[in-house]
Amino acid sequence: MTTQPIYRRVLLKMSGEALGGDKSSTLDPDVLDYYAQEIESVHRHGVEVAVVLGGGNIWRGNQAISRGMDAAQSHYMGMLATVINALALQDALERHGIFTRAMTAIEMNEVAEPYIRRRAARHMEKGRVIILAAGTGNPYFTTDSAAALRAAEIHAEVVLMAKNGVDGVYSADPRRDPSATKFDRITYMDALSRGLTVMDSTALTFCMDNKIPIIVFDSMQPGNIERIVLGEQVGTLVSGGE
Repeated sequence: MTTQPIYRRVLLKMSGEALGGDKSSTLDPDVLDYYAQEIESVHRHGVEVAVVLGGGNIWRGNQAISRGMDAAQSHYMGMLATVINALALQDALERHGIFTRAMTAIEMNEVAEPYIRRRAARHMEKGRVIILAAGTGNPYFTTDSAAALRAAEIHAEVVLMAKNGVDGVYSADPRRDPSATKFDRITYMDALSRGLTVMDSTALTFCMDNKIPIIVFDSMQPGNIERIVLGEQVGTLVSGGE
């Protein structure tokens, strides 16, 4: 590990469920404060940070679809849930003195800025953390796909896939299979062919095609994000094998 960051610009992908803490609440103020501190620890090294959030703590679209809801309608509701999460994280970050911009793929000017690629990059250059909400703005694409797309658009050097309670990519679900082994490194193709839980296959293929490395790590281990940007081996690196 070095004392200087090895990444200049990162995209942090967080699930909505992570913001609910022990799941007794939709948004846990203590968890929001924890993530604000984790992001602050990276930001103070001069690393430019973009965050993409899921919305599963508020709306579980697949469950609604399985009960007969129109899929596109359910997906739009999920996009709106990510906006609520973005505003909550924005508030937590600003209470830590970090300048932020919430940007949405669906225009709602009274709430947040519309996502414009060049404007997003400029905010980051000025030291602001940007929180990118409402997915891609299109139904049928997950927030994993939004994270991959935005990482390519803003030229992020790595996607940090924050997992809750899982410290990397395993050969099987370690919570169900005690014999599962953890990978320190794995290629995109191996992850796809094995069907491993990195991100959805559309997003993973996009990262592979655009040569965007992914680091899968346990976000609830304090200091992990800072360790990653300072070059320590944390979690699992998914790349082309270079």
